[in-house]
Amino acid sequence: MENAALNNISPIDGRYQKTTHALQKYFSEAALIKYRVFIETEYFIALCRQGLPELSGISEEDLKGQKSIYINFSEKDAIRVKEIESVTNHDIKAVEYFIKEKFDILGLGKYKEFVHFGLTSQDVNNTAIPLSLKEGIMEVIIPELDKLLHKLKEMSKLWLEKPMLAHTHGQPASPTTVGKEIYVFHYRLERQINQLLALPFPAKFGGATGNFNAHKAAYPDIDWNAFADTFVNKTLKLQRSEVTTQIEHYDFLASIFDGLKRICTIIIDLNRDAWSYISMNYFKQKIKEGEVGSSAMPHKVNPIDFENSEGNAGIAVALFEHLAAKLPVSRLQRDLTDSTVLRNIGVPLAHMLITIKSTFRGLDKLIINEEAINRDLEENWMVLAEAIQTVLRRISYPEPYEKLKELTRTHKTVNKEIIHNFIDSLDVNQDIKNQLLEISPFNYTGILPKID
Repeated sequence: MENAALNNISPIDGRYQKTTHALQKYFSEAALIKYRVFIETEYFIALCRQGLPELSGISEEDLKGQKSIYINFSEKDAIRVKEIESVTNHDIKAVEYFIKEKFDILGLGKYKEFVHFGLTSQDVNNTAIPLSLKEGIMEVIIPELDKLLHKLKEMSKLWLEKPMLAHTHGQPASPTTVGKEIYVFHYRLERQINQLLALPFPAKFGGATGNFNAHKAAYPDIDWNAFADTFVNKTLKLQRSEVTTQIEHYDFLASIFDGLKRICTIIIDLNRDAWSYISMNYFKQKIKEGEVGSSAMPHKVNPIDFENSEGNAGIAVALFEHLAAKLPVSRLQRDLTDSTVLRNIGVPLAHMLITIKSTFRGLDKLIINEEAINRDLEENWMVLAEAIQTVLRRISYPEPYEKLKELTRTHKTVNKEIIHNFIDSLDVNQDIKNQLLEISPFNYTGILPKID
């Protein structure tokens, strides 16, 4: 850990910096400034493409030079923006003045009043932030989720036919298989990820109160709605919300945060099940040389990855819930509460990233303990009561449920011998008895899913 990280208040930039550093490109202060510079520059270029007569003197070479402002944006540039902001006390105005300085350097000073032309701050924020969110999710979170899905599928295939005693309400229940129970989480996560990917990333672009007042006053003959749709939907590849106040209404953004929350919730469920199976000795964990499980008990290998993941997922869920509940609510045409909240969208994503990676690491350490799994199956022949009474119902045998209930509650343990003696005592034909005698806790696993 770098010395600077030792003094950070948040563990996502301190203890977990190596895990979360990939998100700095999208959600750090420097990243937000760069995205704003990108929006302002591309907007100016779009005005040039629109054919404003005042911008007719700008060449294609000039446009390439303008793009270099964000392409070559450096930490030194970010610091310069912050220096300007220390005077203006306004972050967007600082970006505007920074770009105007660059225009002077590029020899385009006479055009610089078209930087931030007709815009309000939220035209920049409500495009820059959803763009950073989209790229952060698509380029960092989704690839990590894909790795987790691949791991779950790999484990599901490997152990698909390995029988395991199920536990409903913590009690022995009809057997399942190890692979099928793991595949449940793959199935759930894949559906939620696909649902998340289907959501649009919304953006607002419409002037001070959403009506292009200033734009129309300056150029009444231009279809500014069409201009904005092209700029936002095609250039930025977001989805423009046409009817807004000064800010985006954040309804779709709330849907995105709700989707991310559900994914984290499913991972919490996965963590708790994995933790439980380890505590039941169904899984052992690979031991890494030099690692310590407990400061006092040398024998312990704790399921720390699943616990770490669960804790971070809980923080992510809480923050996603707040984002989804708060952002769509604003007083009249605008208040500032969304601004400070939006600056924190990288925080739950960082905790989510830690969550995903920790769960993957935990899964990668699992070693199946067939001895313990088989022992539980052998000791719980009573779970065949469901199968026996259901087959007997099929042939209208009198009170099959009640008879199996009496059998399983009369004996402290119900083993293979007791079950087979019961079957032999039934007043049914031999074919039915043979069918029942073939069933065991090791093959009573039902219909397994097909895993491609």
